[in-house]
Order: sequence, then structure tokens, then C-alpha cells
Amino acid sequence: MLGHRFGKFIPPQDDRSPFEKLLPIFLEMLTHTSGDVEEALDWMDQVDKEHDLWTPAYGRKEFEADLRKHGLVGDRPTKGGKTPLTGKAEKLIRERALEQVFGKLKKTDRGGHGLRKTGPGDEPTSDRRGYRFGDRIEQVAMSDSIRNAQQRGIDDLRLSEDDLEVIETEHQSACATVLMIDISHSMILYGEDRITPAKKVAMALAELIKRRYPKDTLDIVVFGNDAWQVSLKDLPYLQVGPFHTNTVAGLELAMDILRRRKLKNRRIVMITDGKPSCIKRNGEYYMNSFGLDDFIVARCLDAAVRARKAGIPITTFMIARDNYLQHFIERFTEANQGRAFYTGLQGLADMVFRDHASNRRAS
Repeated sequence: MLGHRFGKFIPPQDDRSPFEKLLPIFLEMLTHTSGDVEEALDWMDQVDKEHDLWTPAYGRKEFEADLRKHGLVGDRPTKGGKTPLTGKAEKLIRERALEQVFGKLKKTDRGGHGLRKTGPGDEPTSDRRGYRFGDRIEQVAMSDSIRNAQQRGIDDLRLSEDDLEVIETEHQSACATVLMIDISHSMILYGEDRITPAKKVAMALAELIKRRYPKDTLDIVVFGNDAWQVSLKDLPYLQVGPFHTNTVAGLELAMDILRRRKLKNRRIVMITDGKPSCIKRNGEYYMNSFGLDDFIVARCLDAAVRARKAGIPITTFMIARDNYLQHFIERFTEANQGRAFYTGLQGLADMVFRDHASNRRAS
């Protein structure tokens, strides 16, 4: 019997330039430093002490020059300030987050969310059927229809209604999503960085929608003591603040945004790791960081019910393992009739994708 024959392993040759090898590390550092170019380069200096990133022929100075040459960073202001990132760099950060979270997507994986049924719709399929009253003229497959007429003979070629074939279409649903990100202080408590994976998920989800679901909309809301909307280009720069967690403010802003979206499919995706600890009443903040405050909890449950009545499901990703917090999320989810996932930092991104891709209704 022949056994296994082993040969010398020859690793594949890396033909990338020094800049191309170091760029992914730099982009990762930028995500952790909230877009601070100088701090990201300083972190690379620290990594170099243990892993020899720089070489005598290619060091930090050469790398910075290449960053400017490739249009990824601008010139540092002469009177202080930080080196700005360009739009090209921000796009690369989002694309890297997409690849890390969802893997590489094929160019054909784009469009709406198919409903697995044909009928009056907006996306052509390969199916054909006979003409029916009410079909649009642009749906008629002319070459197939003329071929049907030719089958009776080309000496007396006449096109009748029975010859007409129509290109079957299918409806592709669209969805309006608001992604809520908790930026309260608890997102960096106990030495655990939870805001960076939350930002990666947000950037990846945004890039995913742009590529695969171009009919969808995505709005981003951050919430601490208050809630406010941020743009896609702001995501790499998000930082945790000395905030409590005003979940109600985030939900109310998210629902206001979705009311303005003229889509039947509307939903909220909320990433949080802490209990609601703040609300605003009579123009003043009411805060309580000790346990679950009954008054704050009641206001959260009221907001969940209002979203349910408006037809807006809430998907909550709870990145905390505390039993009493999970019990609150169970009550919150029951009030909204939405979904809840309890997870650590690992696996968070995959579940966001699965829920986004599968939660659809006909519009």
C-alpha cells in the first residue's frame, strides 16, 4: 500500500509592494483610533517594535508619502490639527469592514430581496408566458413573438395576439433600515472594546446594502444621553462618550426617520451592550445607573409598543451576558414582537447579516 509522500513546502510568493502589505494594517488601526491618522501610525510604530513592520528601505516616512501619493490622506494643517482622511480612504475602510464581516461578495449578488413569486413587478426573469390584458407593451418579447408568427409560415406573416409572449417579471421588495449604535461609556468599560466591532458592523451593513440591495435605504442613529443621526462618512470617526444610555431617544428618532421613508418594509436594528439608564422628561435628564429603573424601563417598553403598532420590528443585538439585562430585552422584544440575539463580540456581524437578509415582507 502506498503511503503519503511529502515534499518541501514552498510558500507562495508575495508580490505585493511594501505599501500594499502595510495598508490593511493601517486601515485596521484607523478603525480603532476613530480615524486619527497620527495615532494609527503611532500604533504601527509600537507594532514595529515586536514584529518589524518597517524596514531600512521602507519606513514610516516612506509609508506616509505613499498614503498621500495614493490620495488616502490630505496634508496636515500647519497650525495644529489632525491629518484628514480622504473620501477614498473612508471607502476603503468600509470595504475592508464588509470583507471582514460578510466575506467577498460576487458582483452578481445585488438587487432587491426576492419574494420567490412572479407577477407584476419590476425585475425581468428568464420565464415567458402568453400575453394577458393589462400587460405593459415593454414586457412583450418581440423576437419570441415574431418567431411564433413565423411558425405558421412566412408567406403571410401576421402577428396576432395569440403570438405575443411576455417577459415574466417578479417583485423585488425594498427595506428601510435604521441602525442604532450605542455609544455610551459602557461600550469601553472593563477594558473591553465593544465600539470598534459595532462600527465595523455598521460600515459593513452600509456597504452591503449599497452593493447587494441598492433599493434599500440605511440611516444611522447613535445614542448616549441623547440621540442624533450621523452620515455614512462619519462612521469611522465615532467615539464613545461619557454618556448614559437613552434608548428611548434613539428609538423615537429612528421611528421619526422611518415615518418619512415611503417603503412598506421598515425596521430598526439596535446594537447595545448596556441597560437603559437615561431618559429626558420635562426638558431635564433623568438618570439612574444602578440596576434597572422601573420608570425608564416602562418608557422603553412604551416605545417598543409604539413601534409595533407602526409596523416597525426591532432587532436587538445584546452584546452582554448579564441575566437581568437579558430578561429586560426579552420583555422589550415581547412588547415589540421583534427579534433579539444575545451574543458576545464574536459572531455579532454574521447575525446582523442573516437578520437583514431574511426579514422581508412584500411591499
